[in-house]
Amino acid sequence: MKKILLSFGMVALLLGACQQGPVRYTQNSPEIETVKKLIANYDSKNYDTSMYADTSKTYYNTNDDALSPSEAMDYHRQSEVNYASRGFGNEHQEYEMVVTDDGETWVNSWLEWGCTLAANGKEISVPVHLTFQFVDGKIVKEYGYWDPTEIVLELQKIEAEAKMMEEEQTE
Repeated sequence: MKKILLSFGMVALLLGACQQGPVRYTQNSPEIETVKKLIANYDSKNYDTSMYADTSKTYYNTNDDALSPSEAMDYHRQSEVNYASRGFGNEHQEYEMVVTDDGETWVNSWLEWGCTLAANGKEISVPVHLTFQFVDGKIVKEYGYWDPTEIVLELQKIEAEAKMMEEEQTE
């Protein structure tokens, strides 16, 4: 009898250990769909802030200087003058949603961003990591990380060439 009770106890313990808890990682969620819509809006130059909480903070390549949702959209609008075209490609896009040990919901994305510079037609491709914290279906924090070096150097080169040509014309 002792062996039967012990066997039942072990089976119950194993079944209890196999029960699924709440989903902590997924590649399909409403939050991921929100991020995909945000990316599509960016690509179509639709600067909609309705996905963000009013108090949301956006950090691009920094941990200190936060932008409000409208300031983040202005940042994108202002950079438009540099590009004949720009946007995220359809390939090499990865999205995941995780719920942290503290219960925070984050969507991480790894994307390929590309542009054609307006001044010289040079095409540049940059890997980008974006991560978004969600509360009640709204983005409350966004962090974006990418290496802008190639674009900055190319824009500086274009500016230097324009300045040299201007100086030559004034001589």
